[in-house]
Amino acid sequence: MSAEPVTLMVARRVANGRYHDFMTWLREGEQLATDFAGYLGSGVLAPPPGDDEFQIVFRFADEQTLAAWEHSASRTAWLARGSGLFAQPHEQRITGLDSWFGSATRQPPRWKQTIAIWLAFFPVSLAFNLLFGSSLSDLSLVTRVLLSTLALTPLMTYLFIPLATRLLAPWLQGTSQRLLRRTTSTAGSR
Repeated sequence: MSAEPVTLMVARRVANGRYHDFMTWLREGEQLATDFAGYLGSGVLAPPPGDDEFQIVFRFADEQTLAAWEHSASRTAWLARGSGLFAQPHEQRITGLDSWFGSATRQPPRWKQTIAIWLAFFPVSLAFNLLFGSSLSDLSLVTRVLLSTLALTPLMTYLFIPLATRLLAPWLQGTSQRLLRRTTSTAGSR
């Protein structure tokens, strides 16, 4: 089993006339996932205009925690409740750095990946140095770098780089997809 984070990407087409029910069902599924150990987050990418295929992303700490959620009674019941709300489901798993930038067949160019990582890393690194730089200034260079990388690597891996890639998804993928947030009123506009 993998010891690195794993992302489950699911594509589902909304059944005709069932948009509001589908969106309610998706939010319920995201809420259910939060109860499972190893859950790192989820999101929904809306389709471009004229399309009805939503991309749903669930991220877990490793294959074992994803499998526990996938085979759980609550997920099985949730999927059953969604019967009739969608058609043509398609699932794909991604691990490691690939999960930040989508599937292997839809990876943005390396230069765009580099910019996205830098846009996440620079402000976080700057904030860390502004907050703790003076406290660490008496330490040797090796110790300062060791402490900063120990603090920043998990933050970058689990929070800031995934956030940056979600926010930059339209530019990275060259599409007009947008991230739907649980608290937006987008569902009410259709």
